[in-house]
Amino acid sequence: MTSSTASSANFKNYILVTLAYWGFTITDGALRMLVLLYFNNIGYTPLQIASLFLFYEVFGVVTNFLGGWIGSQLGLKVTLYTGIGLQVFSMVMLSWLNPDWAQWIAVGYVMVAQAFSGIAKDLTKMSSKSAIRLVVPQDAQSSLFKWVAVLTGSKNALKGVGFFVGSALLASVGFVNSLWIMAAGLFLIMFTGLLLPKGMGKIKKKVKFSQLFSKSQEINILSAARFFLFGSRDVWFVVALPVFLREILGWSFYQVGGFLACWVIGYGLVQFLAPTLIQRFGSGRPPQSKTIQFWTFTLVLVPGAIALALQIGIPANIAIVGGLLIFGVVFAFNSAVHSYLVLAFTDDDKVALNVGFYYMANSGGRLIGTVLSGLIYQFFGLVGCLWTSMFFVLAAALISLKLPDPEPSKAIAWKAGDGD
Repeated sequence: MTSSTASSANFKNYILVTLAYWGFTITDGALRMLVLLYFNNIGYTPLQIASLFLFYEVFGVVTNFLGGWIGSQLGLKVTLYTGIGLQVFSMVMLSWLNPDWAQWIAVGYVMVAQAFSGIAKDLTKMSSKSAIRLVVPQDAQSSLFKWVAVLTGSKNALKGVGFFVGSALLASVGFVNSLWIMAAGLFLIMFTGLLLPKGMGKIKKKVKFSQLFSKSQEINILSAARFFLFGSRDVWFVVALPVFLREILGWSFYQVGGFLACWVIGYGLVQFLAPTLIQRFGSGRPPQSKTIQFWTFTLVLVPGAIALALQIGIPANIAIVGGLLIFGVVFAFNSAVHSYLVLAFTDDDKVALNVGFYYMANSGGRLIGTVLSGLIYQFFGLVGCLWTSMFFVLAAALISLKLPDPEPSKAIAWKAGDGD
């Protein structure tokens, strides 16, 4: 195969993987908003709504931990389209939900369906990001960073689009029809797999189970900080905020979905621009430990300020909208620097295992944040969730004080990171 032919094939494979990931991302965001708003509308409590997402996050933790090993044994093409297939199955399963079932049966049924969706999300994410490495030549690092930036930079924007799509479908065609429309669209995307080569990412070397645990102190510290960082976001963003906007402020499905969609899209844009902004207005060097310490301690102030604003009587629309915009900007810088540091602290031969361990901590933070979002909101309202968020960020900031600077020999090109 000539160089130009190989380059053309690699570009084709990149496009196919990216399209599959984009399609999945839109439906994943739409499904989350669809489930949340539908069950809130039929009278479920915030804690019951949070429980619906429990298995989604639990199985996300497990899949993140094992995903790299599964992909190396079966091939990334298999794991990518297995993930998409599981998402289709999850949506079809949810469409069979019977409104006449007892509530405990309905909750259990939705939790199982969401478990399949959680596995699907992390199989798809792991496969698509790993596949990009395989379609870029080893000596083309600048191309790798550019292509990865396109993939990850578009993810949050499309997830935001998904929030709006889910809300709009629910308002226009109802819960069941929405699920069938999304399942049909995602099923068609699966046919792109016929054009990808077999055995992508499959290796013969066996990876011992013990190798799945990180042994790097820096990675362990960074993972612990990541756990609390993402817990601080989801403890008020996942359940409490949409329910507050819908029940307390009286926003419509379109307004809730549209606002959260715009927030996620803006968050993704800031995250994508974070490397350029930090280099332009900072020292020009790649981020050091003090960089993440600065941004995390800055973030501590934001949820506390929003909580105080609500408590002293500032109109909720102003406090929430303004506060959430500031939170999104500062959080995006945190997430981007985190995603850089995990690579800067990682040896080349351990990158897959360390990144998998790191994102397992990310999923763990999302899990605890989701559960607490429903629990605390039900008993203490949005203000209680915001104070909890502040203490989570403070824990992440204090943990980050233990981070050393990356060794110069491990310095890599500073790029936009993933902000799941």
